[in-house]
Amino acid sequence: MERFMMFNDQPIDSFLVMELSDLAQTLARDRGWTVEFAAHSGVHLAKQTIYVSQFWGVYPSPDKEQAMKSDVVLRMIGTRRHTDAGAVRAFRQTAEAQPLSKLSKQLFSFAEDLRLEAVCERERPGLKRWFRARRRLYRRYFTQQWQANRTRGALADQFLAAMYLRLTADSPLDDVPLVPMADEARQARLEALWPQFYDVSSTAETARWTLTIVALMESVLPDDMVNTYTSLPIVDDGEDERKMTIHDLKRTDPLENRDTSNDSSNGDVHRQVMPTWHRETSRTGGNFLRFELERGTRTGMLGDGARPGDDSDQALAIVQGTSRPTNRNEYGLEAHASFDDHPRTRSGAPYGEANRQAELVLLPSPPPSPLHLEQYRAKQAAVAPYRKRLVRVMEQWLEHQRSAWRTNLPAGRLRKQLVPFFTDERPRLFYKKGEPARRFDAVFGLLVDCSASMHDKMEETKTGLVLCHEALKTLRVPHAIVGFWEDANEATASWQPNYMQTAVSFRRSLGPSSGPAIMQLEPHEDNRDGLAIRWMTEQLLGRPEAQKVLLVFSDGEPAAYGYEQNGIIDTHEAVADARRRGIEVVNLFLGRGADDESTRRTIENIYGRFRVFVPHVSELTDRLLPLLKMWLQRSL
Repeated sequence: MERFMMFNDQPIDSFLVMELSDLAQTLARDRGWTVEFAAHSGVHLAKQTIYVSQFWGVYPSPDKEQAMKSDVVLRMIGTRRHTDAGAVRAFRQTAEAQPLSKLSKQLFSFAEDLRLEAVCERERPGLKRWFRARRRLYRRYFTQQWQANRTRGALADQFLAAMYLRLTADSPLDDVPLVPMADEARQARLEALWPQFYDVSSTAETARWTLTIVALMESVLPDDMVNTYTSLPIVDDGEDERKMTIHDLKRTDPLENRDTSNDSSNGDVHRQVMPTWHRETSRTGGNFLRFELERGTRTGMLGDGARPGDDSDQALAIVQGTSRPTNRNEYGLEAHASFDDHPRTRSGAPYGEANRQAELVLLPSPPPSPLHLEQYRAKQAAVAPYRKRLVRVMEQWLEHQRSAWRTNLPAGRLRKQLVPFFTDERPRLFYKKGEPARRFDAVFGLLVDCSASMHDKMEETKTGLVLCHEALKTLRVPHAIVGFWEDANEATASWQPNYMQTAVSFRRSLGPSSGPAIMQLEPHEDNRDGLAIRWMTEQLLGRPEAQKVLLVFSDGEPAAYGYEQNGIIDTHEAVADARRRGIEVVNLFLGRGADDESTRRTIENIYGRFRVFVPHVSELTDRLLPLLKMWLQRSL
């Protein structure tokens, strides 16, 4: 399963997303700001979100990067600091009452952006090259649009393109005709009005200039704009979203015809079953087809009588409350207890803003079955040579580190054999005791991606986990092995259950019966890596050992509900935060032989140089051995 950050079926460069986010947070001096991609550029002040226009995605990489960075700078420095939100709301209300409302809004947006570009260039002259690239791309685009809309007869679109070309012209000779369809008097009036734009100094003045221009064009342009090139710079959900009332829920559209049937008998009622079952909708009572009847004859078949309610009435799903565990996810009584014992508190985001709606569900592993015990013994035998080699090397290392008893010293403790005192001219009768044996002061946390894309790698991954477990258990090093995934079928916009299945816990990792539960890890659905890393970081910080290592076994980018655009950034921030707290975070990227280059670069962007590429999963044990040796030697 390929994982990409997608917008309109186009892969997005995750490194560029992180670069834009760092730029926004640096300009705002606030780590709470995020960057998302949308059809048009804008800023949501309440959500602290900047929307970068996907319009730039079709251009070559250098131009695209400069234009997207200009979007971030324009919204962060210009719109956030120098745009009057009240004036924008007032202009919106006025423009919506005009016959050319789309033209009014888009002309205002472009004019306000051009005013803010000049403000940003004055405050930060180093940004001029970004805005020059932005205007160059826009001018090329609107030159094409002016020609195309003149051919199609879209006069309002042609006028907007001509206005942008006039406002951004570098030479007075670049005079695109604004309204060739108007009479000479209106053309002269417009030629006198549009240069007044260069005198505006506030959002309110830009709004007045726009309304004056559009009022002059109302009698010239027969229709409003056809296309939408931009939107108002400040995103306001309260203005855009229509509130749903109880009357909307109870609405019944009348029939187009008013004829009725006089037949009082109900006759034979024919039922037709239309099954719509598939794996994603296998829950009982959750599927139905609804028909809006607009034509037909009014009959008395149903009458005015009421019928008893039924659990499968999806019309009442809006009051059923939050989701509960279903029979399809049979995780045992512990999982059901986790839903009841952990209330869904949304007062904060302890695991990152991107995981605000995510809820952790801890799943302790049940006792292993005889099949799991047999599989574990088989993998034990397969990794035995690797384990013995690592243990032997580490024991030799300990032996070298351990100082042997030193004798024949000129100072120290007097030994019992005093014969050299009588036989040697310069006897050395003293010795020093060796240093006590030291233990490995380290702890390991192993996170296993249990998403659906791991279905062809899970068995080899289990072999590597068994090697780590057996070697660390022999060397008496505490560790934990946890699989993580998100239930895509249960996830909603307000609640995303994330399961953490503990196969080996810190407390029982050194016990003789620990290990077979590793065989219970299976691929499920999605993976929210940032949440899992932050959770394991908390567990490791509670340990007393000095050396703390976090290993992440995964096969690609994080992907979960609402996690497409910000998942890369959230995981990167989780890794950086863990490293700031003294935890070594290393990713073992499990490949497919010929890995996609963009995915490899994404993993490098998230984990930096602390990542190990395993092109073939069968090589995992060979790659793990030197890593374990290195970390254990550091812990001494």
